Amino acid sequence: MKQKKLGRTSGHRRALLRNQVTALIMHGQIETTEAKAKSIKPLADKMVTLGKRGDLAARRQAAAFLTDPVAVQKLFDDVAPKYEDRNGGYTRIIKTGVRRGDAAPMAIIEWV
Repeated sequence: MKQKKLGRTSGHRRALLRNQVTALIMHGQIETTEAKAKSIKPLADKMVTLGKRGDLAARRQAAAFLTDPVAVQKLFDDVAPKYEDRNGGYTRIIKTGVRRGDAAPMAIIEWV
């Protein structure tokens, strides 16, 4: 999968995306830049797919990616069961305009 670099080194980018996906699971929606939201979307969808599988291996894979054990619990207990009958497309991106400081295009990413 081709990823946007987001102006960061690979380790910094990986940490950013892990933190953003964890925050999305914990809070249900987050506001970020459009580019970051588009990078988060496939990773968040993959986490839901792991949650729907529900076995121990899937739980360990999710735990290896997410930064908070509470987020893993919430993913498997609350988020994934909502999408049991849905075949993908678990997140939506809503564009919200530009950020005041640097005019970066902003968006809200949330669960459908």
